[in-house]
Amino acid sequence: MILALETSCDDTCAAVVSPDGVIRSNVVASQGLLHERYGGVVPEIASRRHLEVVDAVTSDALEWADVSLDDVDRVAVTRGPGLIGALLVGVSSAKALAAARGLALVPVDHLHGHVVASTLEPDPIEAPYLSLVASGGHTFLARVDEPSTYRILGQTLDDAAGEAFDKGARLLGLGYPGGPAIDRLAREGDPVAFAFPRSQPGDGLDLSFSGLKTSLLYRLRDLGEDEGARRRADLAASYQRAIVDALVARVEQALAREGLDRLAIGGGVAANSELRQALADRSERSGVGLWAPALALCTDNAAMVAAAARHLPALPYPDYLQLDATARLGPEDTRAAA
Repeated sequence: MILALETSCDDTCAAVVSPDGVIRSNVVASQGLLHERYGGVVPEIASRRHLEVVDAVTSDALEWADVSLDDVDRVAVTRGPGLIGALLVGVSSAKALAAARGLALVPVDHLHGHVVASTLEPDPIEAPYLSLVASGGHTFLARVDEPSTYRILGQTLDDAAGEAFDKGARLLGLGYPGGPAIDRLAREGDPVAFAFPRSQPGDGLDLSFSGLKTSLLYRLRDLGEDEGARRRADLAASYQRAIVDALVARVEQALAREGLDRLAIGGGVAANSELRQALADRSERSGVGLWAPALALCTDNAAMVAAAARHLPALPYPDYLQLDATARLGPEDTRAAA
């Protein structure tokens, strides 16, 4: 039985997952309302909130799973990437829980968790497959030949897709987080009302979203305050369509280039309704299998950390006592990024 903790940003998460990938519990304490007034995550506030609730969230995860710490065989925790103060809370808590019982500990790459979230029950994807991870901090396509590792094929060269949503929402005067706000408003608008760029730089599979944000800024300036407010739903729908089109186009290119017929999506942007529908339609036309996990497995959660830990080597006690969190992960820090 794996007890996993995830505190890379502003959600305090704990989960219990069985060795065969059954989610026994997956608890998330969101800080969304706490940071909404600032229009984004404040690292110091996030860290302090993690400290306040991590023990309660862990207890809830064990209770919902109907297990005790005596039933846990190993502890898993997100080591990075993320906000260093937030990560330190999770790593310190996990080390303490594991060391108190002499359990093994598995440090996990947060992005690896998103890549393998769809390997959990009840409908686990099997390798090889293509993974699209799109979140507020990262956007990339990866090939997965075995769930213990992944190889990045292409990634954003500037803003992540989720960051583009957040910045677009701020320009449109919408709330935080921006992705869900644009998703809701876009349902009332015309997605072809405005022509926004779909940037696909180079001959590879990289993406770029910074120009899209600038294009929205200029369009709002040209329309003026009153007309911009009146056309806000059309702007949101057209802006969202541009992001979705760029992601779907790169997915199609990657599937063809790699000769893969299975696709998994992950990250907060994978919860976007238009992206999920566009990929579902494309999957139905092409015969490529699509694994779009439940929304609770798209945003940050600890079940995906346990999913990665199932396939990674564990550090025995006391080897992990010197383990530290890291805001950025490189090849020397994790076996997951290749």
